[in-house]
Amino acid sequence: MRIAVNTRLLLKGKLEGIGWVAYETLKRIVLAHPEVEFYFIFDRKPDTMFLFADNIKPVVLFPQARHPFLFIWFFELSIPRALRKIKADLFYSPDGYLSLRSKVPQVVEFHDLNFEHFPGDMPKIHLWHYKKFFPKFARKAQRIVTVSEFSKQDIVDCYYVDPQKIDVAYNGVNEIFKPLSEAEQSVVRANYSFGHPYFMFVGSLHPRKNLARLFTAFDKFKQQNRNDVKLVIVGEKRWWTEPIQKAYDAMGCKDDVVFVGRLSAEDLHKVTAAALASVYVSYFEGFGIPILEAFRCDTPVITSNVTSMPEVAGDAALLVDPFSEESIAEAMAKVLDEDVRKDLILKGRERAKAFSWNQTAEVIWNSLMKSI
Repeated sequence: MRIAVNTRLLLKGKLEGIGWVAYETLKRIVLAHPEVEFYFIFDRKPDTMFLFADNIKPVVLFPQARHPFLFIWFFELSIPRALRKIKADLFYSPDGYLSLRSKVPQVVEFHDLNFEHFPGDMPKIHLWHYKKFFPKFARKAQRIVTVSEFSKQDIVDCYYVDPQKIDVAYNGVNEIFKPLSEAEQSVVRANYSFGHPYFMFVGSLHPRKNLARLFTAFDKFKQQNRNDVKLVIVGEKRWWTEPIQKAYDAMGCKDDVVFVGRLSAEDLHKVTAAALASVYVSYFEGFGIPILEAFRCDTPVITSNVTSMPEVAGDAALLVDPFSEESIAEAMAKVLDEDVRKDLILKGRERAKAFSWNQTAEVIWNSLMKSI
């Protein structure tokens, strides 16, 4: 059997949310099924770290697909030709894109449909592409994989897809995330927050990550609780917008905000494990891997009470209204209480046990097999 896979997001040193999901799941699927020939389709020369086993054959196609017009070229011209040449039995795409022109059976993974609900958060050309093609991809796919029951229902509601066609494969979490000793935490704080305790945010600095309200909430927290707590922001400013900038400029305690940029998995683990709490208050998420990363590190979590986040967090996090700065600020103050922290840490440890990449990979594999 020959399975072709869209692996264009497997980029060394640049793995982000969907790229990490693809990396963790494909590695397990490939190693578990040596009898299958996997054709990994890249849009540039791949790093050997992504060729997990001898049953992977890398294929590099033109062009490098990083713009909506190039997406169309890549998926509607280059991919169909490659699938015919490979004589693929199945095409799997973990980043939401399919080829409408290919007759090969296809499985797609949709992580969320945030653009359907908050179109103003996205550049117009990308929004046009998503709105035009994703409903077609949903109809074209033999099966759809998604990451939460919330996202499954959202796909059904937005695209009128038969729910029986959708498989839920909850994300896992990197096993590198684990607690640090007090001494190790002190070293991390010295390196990232001038030795002070800190709240952390991790993610793309995108409008739906709710940074503007997070800044305002942190300002309220600092006004109401005179202390030396910092706010460490992990992520690139690729989607930084004027409203985010205005909220930051209006802060009275902007000197307590530390931007550390993008971090390696090892450094992200350390920053997460040394934090007072992970504050992940997006207003739309298909899943929310940082919630699980914090749970595994014995770090309390403050997260939103909307979309998929309560589904992922269960009773192990402080749930807040992401549209209320006061609600976020109150949770920040509450999590300073040692009894609250101990309770959240214990619940987080238990909640994290419900998620693993092995389970994710198994669900995806079963979905692929249903499609042939």
